[in-house]
Amino acid sequence: MRPSKRAADELRKVSLERAVARYAEGSCLVKFGETHVLCCATVEEKAPPWLRGQGRGWVTAEYAMLPRATGERTRREVTAGKPSGRTQEIQRLIGRSLRAVVDLKALGERQIVVDCDVIQADGGTRTAAITGAWVALHDALAWMKARSMLSGEALKDHVAAISCGIYEGHPVLDLDYIEDSSAHTDANFVLTGSGGIVEVQGTAEGAPFSEEELMSLLRLARQGTQRLVDLQKLAVG
Repeated sequence: MRPSKRAADELRKVSLERAVARYAEGSCLVKFGETHVLCCATVEEKAPPWLRGQGRGWVTAEYAMLPRATGERTRREVTAGKPSGRTQEIQRLIGRSLRAVVDLKALGERQIVVDCDVIQADGGTRTAAITGAWVALHDALAWMKARSMLSGEALKDHVAAISCGIYEGHPVLDLDYIEDSSAHTDANFVLTGSGGIVEVQGTAEGAPFSEEELMSLLRLARQGTQRLVDLQKLAVG
């Protein structure tokens, strides 16, 4: 039995609330159980310096955790002078995930920045951020389309992410903090709506995991991300 009493293939309660930030071109408050992340997309009328003159745009992300998103206060990284290695890794993952489903040429020489701020953390902040960031990105692109700023259909597919792990010897979907902190194997999967794999991050916390266990986690992830994509479709529908 999981601590949350959920079935092995059961997601936490997930919600995607759009248009929660007044000034952002696209925004979404995503909740995976007690993990809450605010995602805001900003359209900038210029590409990064290293892309200028190439006729295409860019999508990137920034990620941060509010000081009291966790049980004890965490120092703001801005006061430390630079983001931690974990923060840099997560925001790069979010950016890669979003770019996988965007036609960058359709943007022209513009950049979309998606800020993902964790309001409350209970495991799976990066996967929640990716899932909510897609909704914010979708709305920012719709904002651009309404103003004839796109040269074509920029959004090629959905993208969503979910965590899986081996907990008490069994593969389970969508780990909360209690499970994540004691799982024998922890993995994050980023998949597109059409089933393509964008990224897999898997770590053995104790004994190495087998190929069979990896495939069992992938099967769970496919089920979970398809449900998330269905929720994205309902949210933007």
